[in-house]
Amino acid sequence: MGCVSFSVAPCGQQLALSSLHSRRTTSRCSRQSVVRCVGIQENAWQHTPIAALRGGLLASLAAAALTLSPLTANAAVRLPPLDNDPNRCDRAFVGNTIGQANAVSDKVLDLRKCNLHGKDLQAVVLSGALLVDADLSNTNMREVVMSKAYAIGANFSGADMSNSVLDRVAFDKTNFKGVKLVNAILTGTTFEGADLSEADFTEALIGNEDAKRLCLNPTLSGESRVQVGCRVGPKAK
Repeated sequence: MGCVSFSVAPCGQQLALSSLHSRRTTSRCSRQSVVRCVGIQENAWQHTPIAALRGGLLASLAAAALTLSPLTANAAVRLPPLDNDPNRCDRAFVGNTIGQANAVSDKVLDLRKCNLHGKDLQAVVLSGALLVDADLSNTNMREVVMSKAYAIGANFSGADMSNSVLDRVAFDKTNFKGVKLVNAILTGTTFEGADLSEADFTEALIGNEDAKRLCLNPTLSGESRVQVGCRVGPKAK
């Protein structure tokens, strides 16, 4: 069975989707890559089980991704046609069972326009997920692993993403109002045009470049700015 590798890191300013063939001698997919065209080195992220991501390795894992360039809503993006499987939204409860941070999967995790309001997705691996215009408001997303996901225009308002790993995710133009990001990891993420009002970043581990981008968002205010580490108020429009 072939495998699909999905990356939201820009490669020639397009979303990378490539088919990879598994070797006969192993059930694991060959990992050639999309990662090569963005210059990402293979590292411990790609072999670390979810349990380890919850523990003391979080800081060291995040440091490896601080220099990555995320894809934004302004970049040219070519997405595959919407999956016509009538049960495709149910895959959110299973997630990506093959890939972790590398987002390799047997099938693209297409959750675009899915209504997952108030659902329980705790500890699900959503690496490589397409979440454009999905509704994840008030969803339990504690300990979720999201790497190389594309969530432009999605609604996460009121979601609990505490202890989650958000690595190289495009959250541009999303509704992040009141989202709990307590003790979460944010590396290589973008929130351009997102509503971050009342978001809780308590004890979140945020990459330097991520923090700079967050601090430019005028909806990030009050205690949230302090939690992110912003030194001055947002620039006036």
